[in-house]
Amino acid sequence: MNNEFTLKLPAITQNEAFARSTVAAFCVELNPSLEQINDIKTAVSEAVTNCIVHAYRGRSDGQIEMRVCLENGGVAILIRDEGCGIADVEQAMQPFYTSMPEQERSGMGFTLMRTFMDDVQVESDPAKGTTVRMRKQIRTED
Repeated sequence: MNNEFTLKLPAITQNEAFARSTVAAFCVELNPSLEQINDIKTAVSEAVTNCIVHAYRGRSDGQIEMRVCLENGGVAILIRDEGCGIADVEQAMQPFYTSMPEQERSGMGFTLMRTFMDDVQVESDPAKGTTVRMRKQIRTED
C-alpha cells in the first residue's frame, strides 16, 4: 500500500527542523536503518534550507510545499517553492557553488542531497520557483 502526505509551511527557519522530523517520522513504517533516516533528514533539511535562504532571500511571506510518498519500499520527496528560482541549475548543483558568498555559505546543499539520496532532480524557473524531487529506496519489495 502506498501512503502519502502534503504539507505547506511558511518559509521560516523554525520550520526546517519540523519538516525534517515530520518526514523522518513518516518513513518509520518502512523500517529504515538509523543511517537511512539520517540521510533522509539531512537531504530534507538541505532542500528546505535552500527554500528559506535562497528562494525567498529572507522574506517571511514565502511558502514551502512538501509532498512525501511511500511506495515500493522507498520514499519520494518533493519540495517546492515559488521563490526567485535558479537561473543555472547545473551551475548551482556544483560543489561549493553559492549565490551568497557574502554570507559564508558553503555551497554544498545539492551535493549533500545527491550524496544521501538515490536520485535528486531539480527543476527551476526564475519566474516560478524551484522543485526538488528526491528518492531513496529503503527496502526491496518481498
